[in-house]
Amino acid sequence: MTPDISVIVPLYNKAPWIDRCLDSIAAQSFTNYELLVVDDGSTDGGEKKVESRGDPRIRLIRQANAGPGAARNRGVAESSGRLIAMLDADDAWDPLYLAESIRLLDGYGEQVACLTWAMMELPSGVSTRLRWKRIGIPEGTYRVTPETPLPLLLGFVSNMLPSSTVIRRSVFEREGGFYSRTRCLFAEDAYLWLKVLLHSDVAFDGRALVGHHLDASELSMNVRGARPVEPFLLDGEEIVGSCPSALRPLLHRFLAARASKTASVYGYFGHHQEARKLVRRFVTAGDWNVPFFWLGLIGCTPLARWLGYAARAAKMNLRETTA
Repeated sequence: MTPDISVIVPLYNKAPWIDRCLDSIAAQSFTNYELLVVDDGSTDGGEKKVESRGDPRIRLIRQANAGPGAARNRGVAESSGRLIAMLDADDAWDPLYLAESIRLLDGYGEQVACLTWAMMELPSGVSTRLRWKRIGIPEGTYRVTPETPLPLLLGFVSNMLPSSTVIRRSVFEREGGFYSRTRCLFAEDAYLWLKVLLHSDVAFDGRALVGHHLDASELSMNVRGARPVEPFLLDGEEIVGSCPSALRPLLHRFLAARASKTASVYGYFGHHQEARKLVRRFVTAGDWNVPFFWLGLIGCTPLARWLGYAARAAKMNLRETTA
């Protein structure tokens, strides 16, 4: 029997948490699913834990390390469900996650491309629904228009995450999946969500049916310098070229805001020349009122390095005095 939904789990050195992830999938009230775990070159034995499960719905796919976007794309390519649900190997779902996702998407109809759920951030126990309310993310369906406020579009992209978003296979394939042209480790998913938002209706539900374990996140634990530049800034010609003409001014402002933010981070870590390249490419004087505009300009100057040094020193002193 063809499964209604395919669950894709990318696995890379998450052995301590993979059982929690798989247990949450096994506990789903909806059972007509297939589960594809894509071992992306793990070296910590996590794939052996997957093999030991003995569940006929689980397929383990092995590949050389290529990054999370490529791993998810590989899983989707070898799956057969009409809907695609992805779960990071260190996250977990509420038992109703799949059942409610299918019920809502079937009710909304084919015009709604995907459904995003709020998440319970752990170990803090704070729901992202609170952040959604501050941003103005509505519950139910939404279509981006030229009148969509820029902060709302920025909020959509930042809060649509693989572990909490179920997408129709037809949309995933039409938009080309996650960014995977390089071993991208940052915002490879945002590249896809931005394209979906520009072309389709989407839906949001504020129930926190996903446990997002921040203490287990590789990026949150190991970032020590400037984050990578987002792929929609490095390689965004496809997004710009396919954007509906009416939404291009909004897309320009989105890219200007994200470029300004990344430039401010680069300046903070002393890379003001790289920051300047981003600002020159994406930001104009007319963008003075987009978020992070002025911080991005400061990031283009040597002053940002000294401000960043002072801020890091103050943070280190605070840690020492509170330790």
